[in-house]
Amino acid sequence: MSVRKLSFAVPVAALAAVLLLFAAAPASAEECPRGALDTRFCDRNGDLVADAPTDASKWADPDTLVFAYTPVEDPAVYREAWADFLVHMEKVTGKKVQFFPVQSNAAQIEAMRSGRLHVAGFNTGSNPLAVNCAGFVPFTMMAAPDGSFGYEMEIITYPDSGISKVEDIKGRQLAFTSPTSNSGFKAPSALLKADFDMIAERDFEPAFSGKHDNSILGVAKKDYDAASIANSVKARMIKRGVVKEADLKVIYKSQTFPTTGYGHASNLKPALAEKVKESFSTFNWEGTSLKEEFEKNGEGQFVPITYKGHWEVIRKIDAANDVSYACK
Repeated sequence: MSVRKLSFAVPVAALAAVLLLFAAAPASAEECPRGALDTRFCDRNGDLVADAPTDASKWADPDTLVFAYTPVEDPAVYREAWADFLVHMEKVTGKKVQFFPVQSNAAQIEAMRSGRLHVAGFNTGSNPLAVNCAGFVPFTMMAAPDGSFGYEMEIITYPDSGISKVEDIKGRQLAFTSPTSNSGFKAPSALLKADFDMIAERDFEPAFSGKHDNSILGVAKKDYDAASIANSVKARMIKRGVVKEADLKVIYKSQTFPTTGYGHASNLKPALAEKVKESFSTFNWEGTSLKEEFEKNGEGQFVPITYKGHWEVIRKIDAANDVSYACK
């Protein structure tokens, strides 16, 4: 994939509107290396994520840990799916753990930025903004039993849409999910421009559905001509019987991207942060609600990751889209 500077008037304006939600609190103005991180954070070891505060009085050690899963689909589905895992986290950390059903990527990032969210899974595209604006520290991701991981961005349509290749979308409507989504906006925007010389509004009508399940259902019901989606979400919806595979047609499939990254807020008390990590590394998937849901996607374990390494391709896509991680 060639990476070039792109210009997206309306989509970038939409992203700017999202970023306004993350206006940072007054910075402590500590002089330290921080790279692209907000001024409230430091990165002394160069791993591109925020360090824990050096002042122990700024560590968070709540009685109840709040956990949120990325809002790719109906949050009610995932409250049940994560139930067994959160019981395990309670045992390992010695804390109560509460599931927080977020409705949007923006709300999830703002919750961590404001200190109301301690542990989370942020979707692929939201990870950089969560890292740089909210102090998110991702350390693990789901993988298949053989260690393979990731998903692809697909552009889908319905069988009798008259669209058989990407170029056929010209003059039609293409649904994105949200401006912070990798497969739902950023990756397709970069790829459409670089590989097909297609730009939103000039060549097709963009729409924003809010979430991947909305886009997938919208195409299946013929509300959208086409949509860019994460095929991992599509696979789970098909296996749950929410949509039929015959109702959808894939006209483009991308390279493999990292999937949802799980981590903690950088200001968690270091000993507690280590216990949170232990919760993921020691979880036994067999016979659990988590396995029941995510084995639909072929996943069955947590594997260690680094934001610096695994999210490099995502940061390149963001650079191609002129995405800024500035919080205000």
